[in-house]
Amino acid sequence: MSIPAAYIGVILIWSTTPLAIQWSGDEVGWLFGITTRMCIGVLTGLLVALMFRIRLPWHAAARHTYLAAGLGLFCAMTTVYWAARYIPSGWISVLFGIAPMITGVMAHIWLQENALSPGRIMGLTLGIAGLAVMLIGSRTLGPGAALGIAGMLFSVTAYSASAIVIKRIGADIPALATTIGGLAVTVPLLLAVYVLTGEPLPVHVPPRAAVSITYLGMVGSVLGFAMYYYVLRHVEATRVALITLVTPVIALLLGNLLNGEAINAEAWIGTATILTGLLLFEYGQRLNGWKIRLQELVIKRAPAP
Repeated sequence: MSIPAAYIGVILIWSTTPLAIQWSGDEVGWLFGITTRMCIGVLTGLLVALMFRIRLPWHAAARHTYLAAGLGLFCAMTTVYWAARYIPSGWISVLFGIAPMITGVMAHIWLQENALSPGRIMGLTLGIAGLAVMLIGSRTLGPGAALGIAGMLFSVTAYSASAIVIKRIGADIPALATTIGGLAVTVPLLLAVYVLTGEPLPVHVPPRAAVSITYLGMVGSVLGFAMYYYVLRHVEATRVALITLVTPVIALLLGNLLNGEAINAEAWIGTATILTGLLLFEYGQRLNGWKIRLQELVIKRAPAP
């Protein structure tokens, strides 16, 4: 696969996923939307694994990885679908952009990684400020918007915690196997929730909802992850991180153009602040290294007294 094509593919998939999430619940309910999506996703993943003869490891570390991925996916995605009822689709992508910051904080605490340099702390502060601005702007969206933002924060935290646990397990298994194993854990949990809540099956599934569910199940849940891990293996991490800076802006514009979602001033200001914080968080440590090297260079070239 062409690396630039895969890179662009990830950007397009991640940019269109929030809008597809909202459309997938049209007249059928958000729980039906996510459950059918994950069922399609696990079946598609198994078919791809069968076609390419990719075996799913079943040793202890692999099973623990599947469990961590599945629980994280269940908590994160169910909350995203629930929150999507209260906030514009573009906000989903913006709020999910803080995932690297939360992951960095968790890595600093639980993995003893030196992930919080002064530049990163400043980036984290800007991210929190951007969230505050968006929370203020959410008042124009109705009383449920604050709940939607809170739901997204929980979703991002669950997603980040799952990533940290998977890293601590450290199982050397294929990325597609992790995806399929996580989906296989998520699907029974979703089916159990569907039965326990007594949610009736929809009599009719509108074409837009059906296309969105199929797109999310086959493309968003399988192809998107496969492309992302492919890019992650062939492109340096700092360039991969740029994806999270591009997708929120595209998602906001798509929501405005295709779904008629108004973008108020607070949304733009909050988005710009969060993305600036994310940029500083991702590159702050590198800038600090450049500063130190520049100081060392100046000292070396300084004339002797």
